[in-house]
Parts: sequence; C-alpha cells; structure tokens
Amino acid sequence: MNDPISSLSRRHLLATSMAFSAASAATGAFAMLRPPLDVGPDDTSVRPFRIAVDRAALVDLRRRLAATRWPSAETVADTSQGVRLATLRSLARYWATDYDWRKGEARLNAIPQFVTTIDGLDIQFAHIRSRHVQAVPLIMTHGWPGSIFELLKVVGPLTDPTAYGGRAEDAFHLVLPSLPGFGFSGQPEGVGWDSDHIARAWGVLMSRLGYKQFFSQGGDCGSVISHRMAIQKVPGLVGIHVNMPGTVPPEIAAILAAGGPAPASLRKEERAAFDKLEDFYKNSSGYSAMMVTRPQTLGYALADSPVGQAAWIYDKFATWTYAGGVPERVLSRDEMLDDISLYWLTNSATSAAQIYWEDHSNNFNAVDISMPVGVTVFPGEIYQAPRSWADRSYHNLVYWNEVDKGGHFAAWEQPLLFSQEVRAAFKTMR
Repeated sequence: MNDPISSLSRRHLLATSMAFSAASAATGAFAMLRPPLDVGPDDTSVRPFRIAVDRAALVDLRRRLAATRWPSAETVADTSQGVRLATLRSLARYWATDYDWRKGEARLNAIPQFVTTIDGLDIQFAHIRSRHVQAVPLIMTHGWPGSIFELLKVVGPLTDPTAYGGRAEDAFHLVLPSLPGFGFSGQPEGVGWDSDHIARAWGVLMSRLGYKQFFSQGGDCGSVISHRMAIQKVPGLVGIHVNMPGTVPPEIAAILAAGGPAPASLRKEERAAFDKLEDFYKNSSGYSAMMVTRPQTLGYALADSPVGQAAWIYDKFATWTYAGGVPERVLSRDEMLDDISLYWLTNSATSAAQIYWEDHSNNFNAVDISMPVGVTVFPGEIYQAPRSWADRSYHNLVYWNEVDKGGHFAAWEQPLLFSQEVRAAFKTMR
C-alpha cells in the first residue's frame, strides 16, 4: 500500500496557507492578500496556516497499529531495558481505538498559526497576541521529543495573566515556532540548520513580525537556542529564561566524558549534579548517541512503525517527567499521543533527530553569556544545576529559583508554576 504522506505534497496534504503581510501580523490586524500558493525561497510574507491531516493518513496509522509485529518481552521486572511490553501494548491499543487526532488538531487550530520562509525553509509558528497593552513579545522554543503541543497550556496564563491570578503588566505576546524538521515546519534538504542558524532565524522571524525588542525562553533544544541567541546578541533580544541551563564547568565535563570519579572538592549540590549527569551518561543517553551519529539509520525504523515511534518518545516521557517513571501521573494519554502522532503524521522522526547530528555538542556544558538571564531549576530535569556553576556561566544572572514540582517538560507538566516562573524572571528585565 502506498504511504499517503509520501505520495502527496506535504504542504498541500497537511495544511492550507494564504499570504498575510508581516506589518499586519505585528499589529494583530491580519489582512488576506492572495489565495493559497507555493512561494519562492525569497518570499518574506507571513501566511496563515491551518492543519488538516488527510483522513487516509489516519486510516493508514490504524492499519499499521493493527499489524504491529511485537518484540519479545523484557527479561527484567522493571524498565532498565526500556519501555515494558505491556505498557506499549496498552498505549498502542488506546491509540488505535480511542484516541482522536482531530481533537489535538482542533487545539492547534484554535490558536493563530502561520508559516513564513526563512533562508529557503518554511517555518511554521503560532503567534498569539495579548489583549493587554503592557504585553511584551516572547519567543518560546520547544525541544525534542516535544512540539508546540507542550506549550499550549501556558498560552492562556502568559497572554492573559489576569485570568490566572497574575497582573496585566506581566502579559506577553507569544511566538511559538516549530523547529526546522519538526512538526509542520519544513524539513531541511541540506546541512547547516544547527542551533546557531536557528538562533539567527528566530531573530529574523521576530523582526519580520515587527518586534524591535523581545525575550526568548526555552527548554531542552529551546534552551540551547536561547543560549545561542544570547551569545550572538541577536538584534532586539533583551534577555532569556531557560529551564535546562548550561552550567557544567569544563573540568567537570572532561571528567564526566572520561568516566572518571567525582572530585572530592565538590560541594553537596555540585556532587548531586555530578551524580545525576553520571547516571544519565551511563544509563540513559543511548538515544542521544544514536541521533548524534546515525539519525538516518534510526529514521528507517521510526518512519515505518508507529509503535516504534511511540516507544522512542514514550521512553523519554517516562524518564524525564517528574512522575516517578509513570508519565500518566502528569500527562494524559491523549496529551502524549498528540505529540507522538504529530511526529508520525509529519514523518519527522529523522528530520527532528538531525538537529542532534548538526550540533555534535553537549547541551549541559557551561555557556558564557553576559546578557540578562533567568533560570528556573525543576526537580525532574535531567540534572539540577547548582547556583555555583550557574554563576560561572551567566554573568548577569538576574533571576534564579529552584522549585519543587515539574520535570524536563515543565510547561506541559506544571503550566501554572512554569508561567509564574517566566513572569517572575522577565519582570526584572522589562
């Protein structure tokens, strides 16, 4: 059977678009200019975007789920070998019978979405303007294996804080882009779309929307890109907030890379961070090594098997949420399957993994940033950065807080707490 995704143009299968003027986008008064069309690489228009996944793709997904050839069961009574067979069988059964992609699609279509072409690549993004006159622009970047879905719960609290116990002067205009190769953004056909390139592209995007000054926020890959934007001093960027800080000093990074013991001179919180990172590298970083070195090889499996795609992502939900290995405690099955389905329906397992191959870097290692920075440390993050390391990385650390809930997917797991942290961090930079 032909793959309904590959047999049709991705752009016309998955979405419709019309050209809008960038100037109108910046004011919120959007005006249609012309009907849907294919644009050239030099087109700078901002065009509205609406998701409409073809029914044939959803039928094909259920057919593939029903035809899954399952592996043998794990030989241990825990998750030390990966996601357990019974767990994936249950999730796949729900995906095939009860999950409704159209509800997730409707949640995305409920917010204003657009696409614009930067350096020859289509960048899809949401742009939600606040009703409050004091609102300031904020670009927020998701990571892997995330998507815009993981940010939807904070749209209300950040754009309309008065409805969630905040103040009007804490409001933001939000720009939520899909990373190149992720979701409905274009998939690069050549090398060069690394985090430095994306950082520059985000500056172009904010300028194209008419924003002369703005903030940047990110977790996971989004933290890396916010860091790169600050290091590059992207025009218009005032400050950043991250929830996966880059603080590991060079001498500590070298010991971890060599598998050496923790230095005796480490403080208590530094030793705790060292131990978490040591455990991550020894027991949980295989996915990263694969994507850094062989994203194409990995993609052949994930692009052909929805259960394979689900296992690859669910493993991270289970490991990185602050939920004791049971992500369903903080994320519903529908929420997780929204994200997994997005990767499947856009056939983006390989293109999303390529950002790891492009960077070839350790994203926890110390940065050197002089721009104002806010950091929130969540207890379920891969490691809890100690303040002593952060002070060496961020030379203008204007906000620091360690909270008691939330993990790697902080905006998704604890949206109200996350929103409070973002407001507090940028309050000192406005």
